[in-house]
Amino acid sequence: MKRHHEKNMSFTSGEIGSLWQAYQYESLMNCGMQFFLRHVEDTEIKKLLKKSLKLSIKRINKVEELLQEEDHPLPEGFKDGDVNLKAPRLFSDTLYLEYLIHKFQMEFSNYNWPIVTAVKLPIQQFYKEVMRDTMKMEMETKELLKKKGLLIRSPYVAKMKNVSYIKKDSFLSGWFGNRRPLMALEIEQMVFNGKRNALGQAVIAAQVAKAKEVHDYFTKGRELSKKIIRVFSDKLGEVYLPSATMVKTDQVMESIEASFSDKMMMNLITTIAFEISRYGLAISMGPRHDLMYTRLSVDVSAYANEGANIMIDNAWIEQPTIAAGRKHLADKKSRK
Repeated sequence: MKRHHEKNMSFTSGEIGSLWQAYQYESLMNCGMQFFLRHVEDTEIKKLLKKSLKLSIKRINKVEELLQEEDHPLPEGFKDGDVNLKAPRLFSDTLYLEYLIHKFQMEFSNYNWPIVTAVKLPIQQFYKEVMRDTMKMEMETKELLKKKGLLIRSPYVAKMKNVSYIKKDSFLSGWFGNRRPLMALEIEQMVFNGKRNALGQAVIAAQVAKAKEVHDYFTKGRELSKKIIRVFSDKLGEVYLPSATMVKTDQVMESIEASFSDKMMMNLITTIAFEISRYGLAISMGPRHDLMYTRLSVDVSAYANEGANIMIDNAWIEQPTIAAGRKHLADKKSRK
């Protein structure tokens, strides 16, 4: 399907920005999958890792094609030099599988907005294919987790006997007075965010960081994840529900040799941190005021910002496409 009226249409700011971000993300994932495949032993998990790597390469090539058609410079992203394929194994096969399920679930939010805002047909088609492939891979990964008995489910709740309506303001309370039991969606959000923090706590392998500031940053991140996991576990425990949040740090090996560059690890961790800080959905699903999402958002956002500053200081983060500085140009012209 061709749209001749699109022939002279340039990419919008949103399209350029999302393609730039997609290149950064997919090249980052590409390096990770290459390293995981060097050590994975389970044949079923290996098959999924190969599929994921193939998808990232396919997406990188497509983004390059789209940007080149627009005569837009290609981002540097992450290259072979950012991964040490000779380094010893760092994570268990089980953690690879846990990483994959969160990777694909993260892509639902990463690529959801670009597909909504895309205008040109080729970009719409690209993101449509990306979402279709991601959905298929997420389902395959979830099925393998179930098959291996590794899928952590949300706790079960009793079925409602009839329909009723909220009648008291105390439904929103939580700090004082009688607190209502947790709603099903509040439970689900705490379990989901707890699992994501458990994964983040595991992949922050501080022992393989080269620079001291990166080592210290990773150590701080592990402690922050530990705090968040405890908050969610305590809230669920108040109503005698299991947290279903399994700590995964035991799935990290004792290797101290750098598997990835500090640049790559910093970008990965801040990507996860920014994802975790998006607690707006959880707030909308859980109106009880004592569930701590606002406070946790502040803590995680501060952590992510600290990471961004470290990356800027070390020239580890590329500048995305920005608008022309019209005021700066005008001031410069007036000084001539």
